Amino acid sequence: MDNNELKILIFNVNGEYYATDIMEVERILGYEPTTKLPDVPDFVDGVINYEGKVLPVISLAKRFNIQGNDITPNSKLIVVKYENGKIGVIVDLVSEVKDVSSDNVEEPPEVVSGISKRYLKGLIKMDNKIIIFLNMSQILSEEEKKLL
Repeated sequence: MDNNELKILIFNVNGEYYATDIMEVERILGYEPTTKLPDVPDFVDGVINYEGKVLPVISLAKRFNIQGNDITPNSKLIVVKYENGKIGVIVDLVSEVKDVSSDNVEEPPEVVSGISKRYLKGLIKMDNKIIIFLNMSQILSEEEKKLL
């Protein structure tokens, strides 16, 4: 793999394809019910016991205000690493790990601005579809990370 190759994890949320750099992923787990917490943002599903520690779990669908996302037997938890911790992210389906040329990654269009620009790395053109390339460590703002 040379410098302009990226290794990405492709996953699905409500019929849309997303990807993240595989280096941000620690592990992929089957979905397990979470312990619900009071007074947390709507997109926080709850917490689970992960390797003897409390792991906050968020719903990517709720984070992105996508309707109609139900837990299915294919639902997975992606354990994502960020500066000082980890979070679990619920997705509908984990598709594959793939090598992608950085030439296939385009900057997000100008209409995408504000908060989403923070966690959007770009758009990947692959196999006649567009995959939304996320910066998973930036899904939560600094304030939200402190809340969790």
